[in-house]
Amino acid sequence: MNLFQLRYFVTLAKMQHYTRAAHELCITQPSLSHAISQLEAELGVALFEKSGRNTTLTSFGEEFLICANRTLATLDSGVSSLQRSARGDGLIRLGMLRSLGISFIPQLAARYLASHPEHDVRFTFHTGSTGDLVNGLSARDYDLIFCSMPPETESLDTVPITHEDLVLIVPGHHPLAAKQSVALTETLIYPQIYFSHGSGMRDVVDHLFSQINAVPQIAYETEEAEVIAGLTAQGFGIAVVPYMDLLLKLDVKILQISAPVWERNLYMIHDRQAFMPPAVRNFCEFVLKECEYPMIPD
Repeated sequence: MNLFQLRYFVTLAKMQHYTRAAHELCITQPSLSHAISQLEAELGVALFEKSGRNTTLTSFGEEFLICANRTLATLDSGVSSLQRSARGDGLIRLGMLRSLGISFIPQLAARYLASHPEHDVRFTFHTGSTGDLVNGLSARDYDLIFCSMPPETESLDTVPITHEDLVLIVPGHHPLAAKQSVALTETLIYPQIYFSHGSGMRDVVDHLFSQINAVPQIAYETEEAEVIAGLTAQGFGIAVVPYMDLLLKLDVKILQISAPVWERNLYMIHDRQAFMPPAVRNFCEFVLKECEYPMIPD
């Protein structure tokens, strides 16, 4: 049994006439008759019977028609779905740092949809720490992730796409709140709220302090910059964090770090061992173009 026989059978059941069905299928009548005979021989029952000048289904044929229609509908749906995917339609699963989910990634996604109205593209958005995002990428939970530099892994394509400035935040009543900028050495006498191990920011801030050969007084640790900002606003300590608009809504003073000068690069990451669907590839190339980086290699 093959798909041609199923389609021939369904068409003949619809047309109820060998000549008209053969014309509809663009084949000869003997070819249609032979295909139906083969199908009936394989099934061991008669599917059609003569009714005057027409050909009608037997009870076995009526039963088999339900199965054939269901089978062809499922197959046609799958073929149509794959063809849409090949054209660039489909789902794009993004993982990102929360700070990038405020405006950067939503704006990129909105611009992509506006510039590709011919494609039926949907996004899912998930947030987490760099470590969690990389694990999710490896588990095939995401197609692309946007985060800080992960541990070096041969399977990851890592491309810088933007950066975040690092700032010092202090409670509104803190002694440093009177300043507009501060050298990192001036922060060493105060307790600090720090990024915990596993956060992508931990290595970034550690490296910043290593440039002045100093270790901060760590009072509290947590993974999320937003939590650190909230704790700082309540007077639990001071902190070095990436700049984010949320800071403007909290009772904290934002200070520029005058020395050492540093900024945090952020990356778009894809696992090259995973197949990249056309929709994902199109979006990936759009992001690289928007960020003025070269296209990804084939």
